Amino acid sequence: MNQNRDGISSSFSCLPEGCVSNIISLMASPKDAGRASLVSWEFKSASESDTIWEQFFPADYEEIISSSASPPLSCATKKELFSHLCHCPILINDGTMSFWLSRSTGKKCYMLCARKLAIVWADVPRYWKWTPFPESRFPQVAELVHGFWLDIQGQMPTRLLSRKTTYAAYLVYKITEWPYGLTKAAKASISFGGGSSTSGASFVVEPENNSVFLEPLPFWHYYPPGQDEIVGRFPRLRKDGWLEISLGEFYNDEGDGDIEMHLWEPDALDWKNGLIIQGIEIRPWVDL
Repeated sequence: MNQNRDGISSSFSCLPEGCVSNIISLMASPKDAGRASLVSWEFKSASESDTIWEQFFPADYEEIISSSASPPLSCATKKELFSHLCHCPILINDGTMSFWLSRSTGKKCYMLCARKLAIVWADVPRYWKWTPFPESRFPQVAELVHGFWLDIQGQMPTRLLSRKTTYAAYLVYKITEWPYGLTKAAKASISFGGGSSTSGASFVVEPENNSVFLEPLPFWHYYPPGQDEIVGRFPRLRKDGWLEISLGEFYNDEGDGDIEMHLWEPDALDWKNGLIIQGIEIRPWVDL
């Protein structure tokens, strides 16, 4: 018997190296492989091999990396490359999309930049302006200067996403210091193509209420006696300092067709400004 780092006897050193590798290869996720490295020195060595980590990458990851607009990656091992792609999104598609991997599952994640979205009147300078923004991963963001019609749509081929996976889509944005006209509820929806899936097993997870609010609920907000609670989804502050609001969820079965994401105001009557859009992010639903 050998002793592990905690002084607990371990017989893993008696197992052939191939046997240990086979055990770890059955791990369901990158997180499981990371935990296996804590079992013993033998498991740690095997769990860091390129063979083990190769299985957690999407089949086309090398093609995606080779087409990246970001600086070339220099990673000594597959585990190091996996970690890099989980924490540092790379730009692809001529810099109009970013790509990274889910830390927990290795599934594909993307963000469509604002330029890839269909934003009503975005090409009219009196309403919207395109401007560099230091905190954005893309060269430009869309900033609402002055307008009363808010309508944002994004579309993405589901073949680019991981299959047999439930995804969620989020509008990623900021609000300027002095916004106005953004307090009313908007609507959000997700659909396949014209409204129905092109694959029988793919489906949209219908929310109980599709109302969304772009401005966060103030910490001091309360409901006066007799007033109904506000029903709808509010944004979440991300670790990178941006806000995100859920547009909905869908299950990608075989990667057929396109997924369409939409946020709009049904009653375009109020002038508004102060909205800065970075893009729409699509990531596995489990990555909350």
